Amino acid sequence: MSAVYENLPRLRKKAMQLPLTPGVYLMKNKKNEIIYVGKAKALKNRVSQYFGSQNTHGVKVRRMVENVEDFDYILCDSEFEALVLECSLIKQHAPKYNILLKDDKGYHYIKITHDGWRDFRAVKQRLEDGADYIGPYTGSYGVTNSVDAAKKIFRLPQCGKKFPRDFNKGRPCLNFYLGQCSAPCAGKCTEAQHEEAVEQALAFIVNGSGPAIEALTARMEEAAERLEFEKAAKLRDRIQAIRKVNEKQKVVAASKEEQDVFALVSAGDGETPKACLSVLRFREARLFDSEHFILDLPEDLPQARHELLRSYYMMRDFVPRRVAVDGPVEEAELLAEWLSSLAGRKVTIAVPQRGEQHQLMEMCRSNAAQKLALYLGRSGSSTAALDELGTLLGLKAPPQYIESYDISHTQGSHNVAGMVVFKDGRPYRKAYRRFSIKGFTGQDDYGSMAEVLERRILRYFEEKDSGEGFGRLPDLILLDGGQGQINAVLPLLEKYQLDIPLFGMVKDSHHRTRAIARSGGEIALTSRRAAFTLVSTIQDEVHRFAIGYHRSSSKKAALSTTLTGIEGVGPARAKALLRQFKTVKAIAAASEAELAAVKGMSKPAAASVFAAFHPEETAAGGKADN
Repeated sequence: MSAVYENLPRLRKKAMQLPLTPGVYLMKNKKNEIIYVGKAKALKNRVSQYFGSQNTHGVKVRRMVENVEDFDYILCDSEFEALVLECSLIKQHAPKYNILLKDDKGYHYIKITHDGWRDFRAVKQRLEDGADYIGPYTGSYGVTNSVDAAKKIFRLPQCGKKFPRDFNKGRPCLNFYLGQCSAPCAGKCTEAQHEEAVEQALAFIVNGSGPAIEALTARMEEAAERLEFEKAAKLRDRIQAIRKVNEKQKVVAASKEEQDVFALVSAGDGETPKACLSVLRFREARLFDSEHFILDLPEDLPQARHELLRSYYMMRDFVPRRVAVDGPVEEAELLAEWLSSLAGRKVTIAVPQRGEQHQLMEMCRSNAAQKLALYLGRSGSSTAALDELGTLLGLKAPPQYIESYDISHTQGSHNVAGMVVFKDGRPYRKAYRRFSIKGFTGQDDYGSMAEVLERRILRYFEEKDSGEGFGRLPDLILLDGGQGQINAVLPLLEKYQLDIPLFGMVKDSHHRTRAIARSGGEIALTSRRAAFTLVSTIQDEVHRFAIGYHRSSSKKAALSTTLTGIEGVGPARAKALLRQFKTVKAIAAASEAELAAVKGMSKPAAASVFAAFHPEETAAGGKADN
């Protein structure tokens, strides 16, 4: 037995003596530190699972078990009481192997500076520097958006220049021509006009758009009565700008007055695969805050969602009436009961499937994909598509390394296959491979696909130590075809004991991707736009690659047949000639001496080839140019 598991028999014996009642268990290491806190409906059943066969556990759980020296437990009267106690102990001890979100949100302020012309901006800290501050605010999203919107509406500089130092010292930037800056840098705005705009902008931020519109409307009417039409027009433009911002905000609005939307997107490759939890927070039916957290890739998504929601609200002082998530949550009813106890009113947990709420969830997933892509240095659209495809196919993680296969032939002749690879959602041409079907002649797409996949698998066992090319197994195999192709390949994966997800790509009557075929049925792609685009791209690429190889192979075969029809030229000499001259046209233009110089050719054979392409010259008794 491995040294790291030498404690398992002792720990399992202790676990089997636990009662079948609710409670909390605390895993401890050799230093008596608490490394994991969990709850159970039946302590004996739950804790004993850790110390049974390690083959059933994921990597994270196995690592935790390796470090367990002992465990303690606390009995509870109910599972809900166990959950409350579990949350308290996690908050108190911050165990290493529990999923914990780091709250680096802090407070945010709007800083108003007085060194020269007044200016304001969003900041994270309040300093004793003589500036004025508005706040604190708990979310950076609302503060930053409010400042940006106010500066654009009231045409205040966003470039960071200092005035009056930079007054009238340059040409206006693009913002001036977009109507979003009054261009004091070009002398187009006085200090008095700038000060008035700052006052109105701050009132807009503090009081909101409604009061701001009312105040500006009153001032516009007064200016019109005094026949100050230019001033009235400027005020009218500001009112319209505020209304335009409000219209944009309505695009990101919801019918629910208050709710938080959670989405978890992952990228399952590398030594430490990562995931991103994105949170959109809605109040008064509008998006008012956005957060994201980067974490290690969870092994069990329903359990992870439970732990993430619990961890998130352990560090927040407000729980909305509705919590929307992008998938199943372990013990959702129990978690909702705990959230209700925190909020002092009923809280529901929902998994939106359609309509407005589903659109908000997709927006949240897109945000998470973009943040994760930025963290990993990848394309946001590729990350989102892979995550969507992985979810659609029920994979444990997004497929970062995909292999796709297609067969091409002409009525059973010149059978070939193409293999393309997509890595991180993009073509990885370095790993593309071509196959000539060798096991039989005639038309048999299923047999051809089986031969190609078996040859590929055997190459894996030969080269697996390299970890590259054929030495690497894919996260997903996509075959161009349906159930027949899948049935031809599945026995091979079972034969060689390879656990690789296998699906087919089905086309409609117009040769466009329609669905994903799986063992026993099909999965529609129409509702998953990003996944549909990715699969369509893969199918088009593998078809292009396979048919390109087929055409090339057919052309070479036709050229070779042209040459082998000449006396003294067999397949080997035909191949040698094509290797040297590339085309039949170049062979026809070669002299007899150049033909004879090709390795494997004889003088009589060269004379036959020359005569075949120069019949008139040969018949007239002309001599070749030596």
